[in-house]
Amino acid sequence: MRKNITRGVVLGTVALMALAACSSRSDSSSTSTSGAAAKGFGANALIGVALPAKTSVNWALAGSLFTADLKAAGFQSDVQYAAASGTVADQQGEISTMVTKGAKVIIIGAQDGGQLSTQVEAAQAAGIKVIAYDRLILNTKAVDYYVAYDNYKVGVLQGQALLDGMKAKKAKGPYTIEVFAGSPDDANAQVFFDGAMSVLKPEIASGNVVVGSGQKDFKQVTTDGWKPENAQRRMDTLMTSTYSGKKTLDGVLSPNDTLARAILTSVAGAGKPTPIVTGQDSEPESVKSIMAGKQYSTINKDTRNLVKQAVTMVTDLSTGKVPTTNSNTYNNGVKVVPAFLLPPVIVTKANAAASYANDPTLEPLTK
Repeated sequence: MRKNITRGVVLGTVALMALAACSSRSDSSSTSTSGAAAKGFGANALIGVALPAKTSVNWALAGSLFTADLKAAGFQSDVQYAAASGTVADQQGEISTMVTKGAKVIIIGAQDGGQLSTQVEAAQAAGIKVIAYDRLILNTKAVDYYVAYDNYKVGVLQGQALLDGMKAKKAKGPYTIEVFAGSPDDANAQVFFDGAMSVLKPEIASGNVVVGSGQKDFKQVTTDGWKPENAQRRMDTLMTSTYSGKKTLDGVLSPNDTLARAILTSVAGAGKPTPIVTGQDSEPESVKSIMAGKQYSTINKDTRNLVKQAVTMVTDLSTGKVPTTNSNTYNNGVKVVPAFLLPPVIVTKANAAASYANDPTLEPLTK
């Protein structure tokens, strides 16, 4: 990890995200003392889990894992998803209901991290601990802990994979690419983007990498709701406007697997050669695509380990212990939230079998 750099994910608006992401990153490895533990609570206590819409396989998996793991740890669980429409109002209502039910801890995978301050502040006022899961909750002091994979490093790995893949396919540049980012209401989208662009910007500045459409600013390349149809629609437009005739596309920075598959579908539909395309989340369909030589890479962020770490935090709080954290890197605009960051792993066809060796779902796909 990188030291002596601090990262703040957002300071109010998406426009400020990029500045915050670069200016407020630090790293430390210690047990947090800034987030005081509760006095503890008894076995069978209610733990709320508020998750966003099921926009990826991993979000769908997280709900069942939380139900099973919290039960195994001796707690009751109330696991809720934002409705299929994915509106933040649904999640706001679910969190408020969990407060009313008397949850001792609420774990939140934010639908929109910038619009939950009222609900988490009500939870804090009721003596409930709040753990932000995977996505940081912004602009409020009422977030006790954050558990996630190192999202900036995810972006760095994606940017480097894009370069490595293109160089393996064509020894010398310049390389023509397009850039996609996630949903602007997800604070992680900016962080992934900033990490990737930290690798790509020097190459763009040197002329070794060219963004064919010229669209390389975060606001220009976001994908509302992380919806694949939105990514495919934009890619269809790019293929028509920028890559008609003999112009070729060497690579596409895709922030996750769902969008990567949509991008590849668009390129194939245009009758163009398959470019190097990155991803994230190790979705089974994308692992199959990688093994088939289509999608180039993904990121292994095992949801089982992330859920397990969140449940460990809950168990610590139940005994009155301050949960272990290993990083003070995330400033939500109001406070630095004590965090436990797990290490992401880049996966290509070359290391897929080793990466998924202990995963009963994905290991068979690499044979």
